[in-house]
Amino acid sequence: MKVKRTSASGPRRGSGRSRRKARVTMSWPLRDRLCSAVAWLWRRTLAIRRLFAPITRYLRSLTGWTGECSGGDGPQLPDQQEDLWEAGRPGRPEVRRGSGGKREARVRVPVEDPEQEEEKQEDEECDREQYRSDNTDEFCCGYDSTWETEQTEERPAASIRLQHRNQGMSSYKFNRFENAARDMQNYRHDYPSKRRQHWNQNIASDYNPNLEFYLGNQPSLPDGIYIHDFHTEWFGNYKNLEYVHTFIQWLFPLMEPGMNHDASILTREEIEAFLRNDTAKENLLKSYELMLDFYGIELCDRITGEVRRASNWKDRFCNLNRRTHNNLRITRILKCLGILGFPHYQAPLVHFFLNETLVNGELPDVKDSVLNYFVFAVLDKKQRRSLLEFAYFNYDRKDEFVWCPRKIQMMWSERSASESQEGVEGENAVKMLTWV
Repeated sequence: MKVKRTSASGPRRGSGRSRRKARVTMSWPLRDRLCSAVAWLWRRTLAIRRLFAPITRYLRSLTGWTGECSGGDGPQLPDQQEDLWEAGRPGRPEVRRGSGGKREARVRVPVEDPEQEEEKQEDEECDREQYRSDNTDEFCCGYDSTWETEQTEERPAASIRLQHRNQGMSSYKFNRFENAARDMQNYRHDYPSKRRQHWNQNIASDYNPNLEFYLGNQPSLPDGIYIHDFHTEWFGNYKNLEYVHTFIQWLFPLMEPGMNHDASILTREEIEAFLRNDTAKENLLKSYELMLDFYGIELCDRITGEVRRASNWKDRFCNLNRRTHNNLRITRILKCLGILGFPHYQAPLVHFFLNETLVNGELPDVKDSVLNYFVFAVLDKKQRRSLLEFAYFNYDRKDEFVWCPRKIQMMWSERSASESQEGVEGENAVKMLTWV
């Protein structure tokens, strides 16, 4: 019996080694599939983290969240990690629970966030390489600072016109864009034109008619209407808002003259005083909501500036299509928001108009103004780039898209093709894992 067991155990041991060897051999293809799937998931996770990182930082800064549980008894982040979440808010007192459950206050010490530092380096790299454009590009506009690598107060006096530029519709569109870009460049660079000195040379430094109007101490001229009357009696009065042309310069003043000669332009001192006054800024916000309602739009988030269609959008969109002078008013509104404390409201409104014109097919008579003026009123360069990228991918005739250099358009197309390929590879990897 022992001999039989010994003789039988030999083949069993041999077959076990063979099975283990076979399993190891068969595991290599599975390992390759797993590695490719894990690599794809890692790339996607990193992209998602970078996408939502600004949102999470904004929410933390808004709510003052430090990572502690509301009850104070749950798990807490280490001190160093708490400071990391609160980077960007130095000098503000932080209330936290110390030993014994007592509430203690200490000042947050700014700590550099590695993710923020990484994003900053990536942005600088993009400025150095990807977004660099030169005057030999077919659609390089000398008045457009969106693709500048360094901010300067003044731009070249004119664009370099290329002899080989395509004729026809593209040339016509580019010429219109170039004419508009001159005005928008002057605004974005804080009006470096010498005309500003001429406008302000006879204005006393202590004369603040726009601020006094927004504080309710002075009526508009020549109509004689106070700010609270605009907000109450004119709200929903679409006839007055459409046919009266002397109020818009008072509701949304700028550092440039308008059609109402009784309105005063903003001075630098007046802007600084306006930004320090909460009453004036609150009234400006009400004026913004007044005009949004006139255009069939409503402000759904006062913090972010997010807007959406109002219930009366169909009728108001029809009026906006017919009365194209409102395009000039919207441009003025966007400029004023950037100057008087609401620059973060600019991009949401412009994105709304891009979506309505290019995606939904509404407001066809507003589309040119959106692309030539609205987008380039946005002061934040990164937001302008994102808006232009959105416009490019939703524009029907991409060969006629003249609002950014051709090199940038090619870069966007190549990156989109690469991301699509990564998506296909990721789907294939998931299918392999499912099959295995």
